[in-house]
Amino acid sequence: MLRTEIEKTLQVLKDGGVILYPTDTVWGLGCDATNEAAVAKINEIKVRSADKSFIVLLDNDSKLQSYVTEIPDVAYDLIEYAENPLTIIFSGAKNLAKNVINEDGSVGIRIVKHDFCQQLIQRFRKPITSTSANKSGEPSPLIFDEISDEIKAAVDYVVDWEQELQTPKKPSTIMKLAPGGQFSFIRK
Repeated sequence: MLRTEIEKTLQVLKDGGVILYPTDTVWGLGCDATNEAAVAKINEIKVRSADKSFIVLLDNDSKLQSYVTEIPDVAYDLIEYAENPLTIIFSGAKNLAKNVINEDGSVGIRIVKHDFCQQLIQRFRKPITSTSANKSGEPSPLIFDEISDEIKAAVDYVVDWEQELQTPKKPSTIMKLAPGGQFSFIRK
């Protein structure tokens, strides 16, 4: 069944669509992080300002250099030893849709340790966006059942995987990492 869901989801991403999918944290709205029109559609669904940046998911830290100009060595240690999902904000984003990148040129990237996401991103061969599956300003749904019918109806595909899980997940820790290796926590 996992393979079938990945195939269906992959086609939606390739076609520029928006997915509602399980991640290593909360359920997310996702699309091709290199497709500006798909990213704009997520902003419409969430009714959120286009100047808010996104979290980008990758399946492996070896792909970081494709999307960030300068990666401090400490980033690899932080990713490897993080006990909980960790999003790192890097300076100098590149090769991503303009509306994924923050005004200051930074981007938040998380290397996912979640079977569905890893396989999907690996097969897609591009990063995908992740933002909580709610309208801007509303609480983030912690389980699938908390996602509004309006959000479910607005996406191009609702992934049929882990919908039955009732254990609430938490958003990732967010850390800002400067090119010199200095870091600060944005969300713990």
